[in-house]
Amino acid sequence: METAETTEELLAKQHRKEKKDLQAKIQSMKNAVPKNDKKRRKQLTEDIAKLEAELSQKHENELRQLNISSSVEEVSNALDSVTVTNNEEETDGKQTRTSKAQKRRDKRAALEKERETRIAEAEVENLTGSRHLENLKLKEKLAERHLQIKEISSDGHCMYRAVEDQLMVRGCALGLKELRAQTAQYMRSHADDFLPFLTDPNTGDMYTADEFEKYCNDVADTAAWGGQLELKALSQVLQMPIEVIQAESLSIIIGEEYDRPPITLIYMRHAYGLGEHYNSVEPLKELSNEEES
Repeated sequence: METAETTEELLAKQHRKEKKDLQAKIQSMKNAVPKNDKKRRKQLTEDIAKLEAELSQKHENELRQLNISSSVEEVSNALDSVTVTNNEEETDGKQTRTSKAQKRRDKRAALEKERETRIAEAEVENLTGSRHLENLKLKEKLAERHLQIKEISSDGHCMYRAVEDQLMVRGCALGLKELRAQTAQYMRSHADDFLPFLTDPNTGDMYTADEFEKYCNDVADTAAWGGQLELKALSQVLQMPIEVIQAESLSIIIGEEYDRPPITLIYMRHAYGLGEHYNSVEPLKELSNEEES
């Protein structure tokens, strides 16, 4: 006798079919464009990236919705279980009573499930929020340049790690610690270029010499987040321009005086719960296998 498929299995089967249908559509699109038509091939790459991103977001949304439904059901069952246990104990004194410790454990489990449900709901809501929209706009901008986002860990070092990643592609082996140390040293030796832009957030007063020294020490020795001032210093240290791509505005180029191809970073305002974040970029992978053949 065949077992009925679960909701998860049905959804997975639907997703596999949709992916297969999309690949067939993409192949048809590729076949319709001559390989020597560079303009149409470029547009094709962008169209494919957009179609795959849209399908990926659709699948993610559906999976999260399914997880929310499952979590809500589990919370309800857990709460019902606690209620039934309490009612049975009250109506039948001869039955073995659940210990107070067990009741507390059941209650904590139910509350934890409820918390997980709220988190899942917030994630689904975010799919139509700022982070999701920012990500889509960045993907479209990058696809026009045959690039895509390369994720960098969010640990306070993201800007320096993104620069490090870009330098590695160029064969330059400057690591995180060295990038931070050289940035701090450049800022110390050119204090007049940076000090006017650093103020006490409580008083609005410009940093004192001691406060500026502490700021530079934090740049060198801690996971202090880097911003435009540090990028300006890095551009001078590396003697190359740094381009920062953003979703809502034009790209910023720091160090335009250097006549070299720029390092390219992605600046995201809504990437994580803590807010701002830097990522690196890499060549767009769509059509790469076909082009190699």
